[in-house]
Amino acid sequence: MKNLIENSVKKAMDYSEYNLLFKQLVAEDRTTGEETQEKIDYTKLNFSRTKRLDKTAEIPEESLEVFKNISEKQTWLVISESWCGDAAQTLPFLNKIAQLSENIELKIVLRDENPELMDEFLTNGSRSIPVVIILDEDFNVINTFGPRSRAATKLVADYKEHHGKIDDAFKEMLQVWYNNDKGISIVNELTECIKVSV
Repeated sequence: MKNLIENSVKKAMDYSEYNLLFKQLVAEDRTTGEETQEKIDYTKLNFSRTKRLDKTAEIPEESLEVFKNISEKQTWLVISESWCGDAAQTLPFLNKIAQLSENIELKIVLRDENPELMDEFLTNGSRSIPVVIILDEDFNVINTFGPRSRAATKLVADYKEHHGKIDDAFKEMLQVWYNNDKGISIVNELTECIKVSV
């Protein structure tokens, strides 16, 4: 698996390259992965959400020091897709965190182009994204995060239990939850990931 991870990191994009791809997809009315109209529409929506969060996302004071004090080199390899709503909510915070520490390198790969890697990091048997794989400088896995915070995961599980599946009404509800949470749950759990691994 180490070779697989190392090769994935080598071909991964940084955040600015990912955003350029995002912008190009929106301009060309396309998406990553399987091209359906729904995914094309979500890509457009996610691009505007990501742009907004790039401007407004803030890392809480108590977490700043944890990320700034990472003393060993790490790569945060993220499995993502442009149409993924949870990824659009998570990546801007990952980027802000990576900017806080010269020891964090943020890299992004697309799920559907990397099935072997994805299949090593399944969530309850499914290819749920985003998945953040925190690696040391020798490409050993230190920890993982994703596809959502525990609080958002509970919302999904509760809704599925009552309604049988995720639908558009839930996606809107989850978006409202993300707006109210302001990334706190994501940042707090990433802070825990780092504290555990130090």
